[in-house]
Amino acid sequence: MAESILNGRRVLLIIGGGIAAYKCLELIRRLKERGANVRAILTDAAQQFVTPLSVSSLTGDKAYTDLFSLTDEAEMGHIELSRDADLLVVAPATADLMAKMANGLANDLASTALLATDKKVLVAPAMNVRMWTHRATQRNVETLMADGVDFVGPNEGDMACGEFGPGRMAEPAEILAAIENHFTELAYPGGGPLKGKRVLITSGPTHEPIDPVRYLANRSSGKQGYAIAQALARLGAETILVSGPTHLSDPPGVTVKRVETAREMLTACETALPADIAICAAAVADWRVASDAEQKLKKQSGEQAPALMLVENPDILATLSQKKNHRPPLVVGFAAETEKVVEHATSKRERKGCDWIVANDVSPATGVMGGDLNTVHLITREGQEDWPLLPKQAVAERLARRIAEHFSTAKAAE
Repeated sequence: MAESILNGRRVLLIIGGGIAAYKCLELIRRLKERGANVRAILTDAAQQFVTPLSVSSLTGDKAYTDLFSLTDEAEMGHIELSRDADLLVVAPATADLMAKMANGLANDLASTALLATDKKVLVAPAMNVRMWTHRATQRNVETLMADGVDFVGPNEGDMACGEFGPGRMAEPAEILAAIENHFTELAYPGGGPLKGKRVLITSGPTHEPIDPVRYLANRSSGKQGYAIAQALARLGAETILVSGPTHLSDPPGVTVKRVETAREMLTACETALPADIAICAAAVADWRVASDAEQKLKKQSGEQAPALMLVENPDILATLSQKKNHRPPLVVGFAAETEKVVEHATSKRERKGCDWIVANDVSPATGVMGGDLNTVHLITREGQEDWPLLPKQAVAERLARRIAEHFSTAKAAE
């Protein structure tokens, strides 16, 4: 099975002094999950927010803090620290750190390593909104961009100081995506292995109205489908994500079409055709109310609850799989099961007519539905692959690379 694009990559994380520094612990964890080797430098100010011990516990290496440590210079000096890395990531990138970078100042280990590097630098700014919008900071941003420094964020939102606006550090998942995009571009300078392929993917739940304020739904978070869309886009595919209602941000590089109901989802899917690949990861409601009420249903004391007449929703996976015109060459379904997972999923693949089924156990004991981990079985015409318990992002990467391998093998056989 293909490895993560980050496997074996060396990342030097420079942690600046801001309250957002705590997010770097999550970023380190996610990088390590994907096989990256992470070293970290903490500024003096950063150590007011996170400790070297907590950072080193996650990286599995010592946390570097002192420019003038003779021991560090003998073992791994600031020149070697910066040159040994494949990528330098500055998060949070404070106004002070960016000013030093833009003006070539080097008076501590972090700024010295940044000045000494010959590798790509990615910064995730974090500061008060007035500091971010100040002309001096914006001049420094322009200088850094002209120098080839990449940026992720900042985001807009509430800040610890009580103000609102741009200046929040990007979330760990966003920084991780930017890091993965960097290495994907290095690995595929002419475009990813799925360049030229068009992918349609569904994700999230559907909401089927009962009346203007109530609806039928399920516990799907959409996390797995969004992760797959992002992974496919990183491999160069033109990716269209048809999403039911979720609280997730649009994946970078993905065209998102938001819908509410199963019928709206089917219409959006058919509009997006033709496609080379269709992945039905959405947890589409099987039934809807035959006729939803125009006004809110009122509860009357002593009366019985209203009876809901349910009718079957359209089967999006079967519709796409059995299309006579514009059927995607590869149709992948998902089967969320609470028992006899492989048996039910295998039957579903044959019944729906799709090419692959990704089966996962969503019984209450697993905590998978809406969670961050997944154990899946990939069922194809050729057989069954059992994947270990993985974060949903890692499942997405495996599936995306498995799809890339499928098309590569098909092309070689032509």
